[in-house]
Amino acid sequence: MKLLLTGSSGFIGNNIKMLLQNKYQLKTLGLSPNDDYNVNLSKDIPFIGEKYDIVFHAAGKAHTTPESEAEKKAFFDVNFQGTKNLCTALENCGVPKSFIYISSVAVYGCEYGENITEETPLNGKTPYALSKIMAEKFLVEWCAKNKVILSIIRPSLVAGPNPPGNLGAMINGIKTRKYVRISGGKARKSVLMVQDIANIVPLLAEKGGIYNVCDSYQPSFRELEELIALQLGKSIPLSIPYPLAKVVAKSGDYLGGNAPINTIKLSKITKSLTFSNEKARKELGWTPLNVLDNFKIS
Repeated sequence: MKLLLTGSSGFIGNNIKMLLQNKYQLKTLGLSPNDDYNVNLSKDIPFIGEKYDIVFHAAGKAHTTPESEAEKKAFFDVNFQGTKNLCTALENCGVPKSFIYISSVAVYGCEYGENITEETPLNGKTPYALSKIMAEKFLVEWCAKNKVILSIIRPSLVAGPNPPGNLGAMINGIKTRKYVRISGGKARKSVLMVQDIANIVPLLAEKGGIYNVCDSYQPSFRELEELIALQLGKSIPLSIPYPLAKVVAKSGDYLGGNAPINTIKLSKITKSLTFSNEKARKELGWTPLNVLDNFKIS
């Protein structure tokens, strides 16, 4: 079967393309000159010279906090308009049997909660969340119109070699001894091994649906910190009490985006945010990897 992967030079795409290559006739579309189709989807409708059985749309913009209107707009250009441009290209070369889209748990707009399911309203308000919601809604209509099997997966925090985002910041903080544990690191987060995204593709391609994807075990910050410190050969991070962290976080509110901690970051560190993967496990027969057993930082 032929599979087209977009965003192959991104964190997820780069980590799954070799796994997909073992199962499919793979071609890639993205910003790298090494891609089979070198194109910026946010600006152009590519020419795709053949029809694919599966399209795996991993291209997207994430992991940044916009500080201007132009930066906010970039999320919609990449995540929403880029998706529309890809679908237009597919109409021209022949629509696939199956379309898989990587969305995000950010669409729920939840800052805390436990075992959040796919039935939760999509109340995300950030440019990132809104652009993903818009892309999801567009794809639901487009796939229905073109009789394409649609799968939307909403990953939690994704773990893998040299991860970006909050997990990458934790690793860098522990490596440079600038990371501190707050309130004993008791809060739990849903995490997903990046290779599980490749492992779920054959199951999605046949059935479709919307699924949260994460490990069945929700590790605590403490467990993640200790795992990372062990792999780096560093000491366990210093722990500070919540009242002191709150004072420091309020100071960070005045320092802007470069502050090591502010009240928003403090809330994320000290409140559990976990998602249920029960639907994917039951409907697809999917068994995710245990993150604490499989996560290697490089």
